[in-house]
Amino acid sequence: MSGSVIEIGGARAYLCQPDGPSIASDRDAADIVGETFGAGVRLVVVPLERFTPGFLDLKTRTAGEVLQKFVTYGRQVVVLGDVSPAVAASRALADFVRESNRGRSVWFARDLDELAARLGQAARPH
Repeated sequence: MSGSVIEIGGARAYLCQPDGPSIASDRDAADIVGETFGAGVRLVVVPLERFTPGFLDLKTRTAGEVLQKFVTYGRQVVVLGDVSPAVAASRALADFVRESNRGRSVWFARDLDELAARLGQAARPH
């Protein structure tokens, strides 16, 4: 396994190790999804450093293909890390991150503290 099950913000999550195999394609994402089936979790937290360098360049389509694989298999995925430099350089990426964070399937969080706070808010009735 390239990760471990953790409790965060009242939810069980599969946290991928930052130094695990690179995620470059939807096949790599499918491998992680397979690990989550055995772990019995639906929330997958992937450190930004696990993704290949072109991940945040939307022209490569890598982000869309990889993230869609998680969603297709019923997993909520969180990209964990500071994407602000890439967001500042790309309006398209800024829009993608903002819209993703409005939804429930794909989130971007700077660190585990930010994710825990977000999960805590999501669990509260509105």
